[in-house]
Amino acid sequence: MRQTSSGTSRRRFLGSGAAAGLGTLLGGAMPRALRAAAEPGADRAASVLPVATGSDVGSLFPFIQAQAVSGEFTLSYLNDRFRSLTRWKKRARGKLLELLHYAPAPCAPQGEVLERIDAGDHVREEIRFQTAPGVVVPAFVLVPKNLTGPAPALVALHDHGGFYLWGKEKIVEIPGENPVLPDFRRQYYGGRAIATELVRQGYLVVVIDMFYWGARRMLLDEDPADWRERTATLSRERIQAFNARAGQGEALVGRTIYAAGFTWPGVMFWDDVRTVDYLLTRPDVDPRRIGCVGLSVGGLRSCHLAALDERIRAAVVVGWMASFPAQLRKHVRNTIGHTKVVPGLYQHLDYPDVASLAMPTPMLVINGAKDGLFDLDGVKRSFDKLHACYAKAGVPDHCVTRLYDTPHEFNSEMQSEAWAWLRRWV
Repeated sequence: MRQTSSGTSRRRFLGSGAAAGLGTLLGGAMPRALRAAAEPGADRAASVLPVATGSDVGSLFPFIQAQAVSGEFTLSYLNDRFRSLTRWKKRARGKLLELLHYAPAPCAPQGEVLERIDAGDHVREEIRFQTAPGVVVPAFVLVPKNLTGPAPALVALHDHGGFYLWGKEKIVEIPGENPVLPDFRRQYYGGRAIATELVRQGYLVVVIDMFYWGARRMLLDEDPADWRERTATLSRERIQAFNARAGQGEALVGRTIYAAGFTWPGVMFWDDVRTVDYLLTRPDVDPRRIGCVGLSVGGLRSCHLAALDERIRAAVVVGWMASFPAQLRKHVRNTIGHTKVVPGLYQHLDYPDVASLAMPTPMLVINGAKDGLFDLDGVKRSFDKLHACYAKAGVPDHCVTRLYDTPHEFNSEMQSEAWAWLRRWV
């Protein structure tokens, strides 16, 4: 009898505990059908219909949302306990670097010029340099002609765009290029190759291929010659086929990277910081005047480069500012993939908190109000947070945010504002 009584009590305890636990996971608002099913004597055969959530992850959303930070993030500069900007940056940046899980051994860039081409009003160098021992990154360096001294320099950061076959070429104009490249620029850059635009304004500009893009793209053993050679005559259909394959492969590459113990963003951000290291080896670069600019994932990279490297004197972040809690319901699908996830970071810092690590570096942030990649209210909240952080740091004029009535793009009007910002600060 004692065993039967004990077993009955245990079953009742587990039943009530499970119900209470489920209520906690659902933020205290357990759906009526689930509550009824959890009560003693409930008909276990009764069907339980999930409550509509309006989320891309359906019935799982309440649990996921309950795990996210509500209220202020623990390492946000806006927390009252953070009074010293220097101390806060050391702590918050340290957490970011820790969670990136990628810190290769030091090495010299060992930059090598492979080719110099006279491009009329500037010289285009094809180069490569080391970002880690044995890791060689290809790049273009665009150099204004007739320099009389060290020039201001810009790190121009290319986008994701679901377009993998080329990387740096998306923002550098090259005669005889494949016609899909100018078409891509018309869609996202107002028809302009922004790196080429900037060298014509007197900046020395460097553009690297991001990991998984361009010369660093994923090629499989059986891939045909046309995908390996990337000729200017490669058909639009073949380019689309490669980009589709690469898009499908992102998840596997990301999982493989995690299995190896590091993160994709760690590689991206490290390579961008090391690009600044390379610039400082050049006698034609003024080390006191270096800025960065990018659209979409290029904007994400620009934000993190300014946040991680205080040698950056000004940053332009286009088409990538958001609050992560606001993205969870319906805006993760096309914005937060393996290329951007830093596991655990968003228990400590929201994305605008990361951006504020750049302070007091001047930062211009531009988003489109019709950009379906981001929750608009979350974008506005992230703008407000950035301004509040810069104000607390005592440099409110070093942060400007703009919301254009546009989709996901970096059009000519936006570029005019961005170039004025860079002229002011770089």
